Amino acid sequence: MSKNNYEILAGLPEGASQDETRAAFFEALNSLNVNEKCEKRENLTYLSWANAWGEFKKVYPSATYRIVRNPTTNLPYFVDPAIGVMVFTEVTAEDLTHQMWLPVLNAAQKPMKLEAYTYQQWDKATRKYIEKTVEAVSMFDINKTLMRCLVKNLAMFGLGLYIYAGEDLPETTSTEIPNATAQPSGDEKPKKQAATRKPRTAQQPPQGNDRYAGIKTAINAMQDTESLLALYNQHRNEVEGNPEIKAMFTLRKEQLKQAA
Repeated sequence: MSKNNYEILAGLPEGASQDETRAAFFEALNSLNVNEKCEKRENLTYLSWANAWGEFKKVYPSATYRIVRNPTTNLPYFVDPAIGVMVFTEVTAEDLTHQMWLPVLNAAQKPMKLEAYTYQQWDKATRKYIEKTVEAVSMFDINKTLMRCLVKNLAMFGLGLYIYAGEDLPETTSTEIPNATAQPSGDEKPKKQAATRKPRTAQQPPQGNDRYAGIKTAINAMQDTESLLALYNQHRNEVEGNPEIKAMFTLRKEQLKQAA
């Protein structure tokens, strides 16, 4: 069971600083085992939003969350026709606010768009490319993603953070390719597709924080996941100690995966 707000405060030394207090609350949530409240789907682990919010409110009873709306449409999602749909949430607890984002994906973890589209995937059994379809996004898909985004947002405060361990590291480029006029035939062996084109950036709400301008520029300049991983390894110590910078790498990784 998680410690409540009062138990955590009682364990702090008299005159504890704000940083010490926040660290204690983070540790209380980060050490909480929520495995019994999780379920597995398609080899992925999910913590239900109801269980996550219930545990979080035990520690932060005055906590609030906000679904970030597109200021142009007032809808709870942001669309880039080229790469898909993204949702954002914000959680505020004890004057500390963290934001999180999540792309709307189908069961195969492919980005969903306003219209259905197809892509080619190499089939090892037949040694040929086969065509796969990603259906158009629906409000049901957006609603599910919003609540998953909220759970991931709570992980920024420590709750269930271990579930995402490794998920936020850059990955190698997939062998899947978008449907195109020129397609391989016969038993031609697939080659990894390098992300050579610059991905379009999804419309996002303003961050309002310029202190990371330098690292943001460096991250956004990476044109493939291999380069992003190299940059990550160069700054591993700084990234691991700063969830905001780590989140920037995660977002760029998602953009490159969707553009590949």
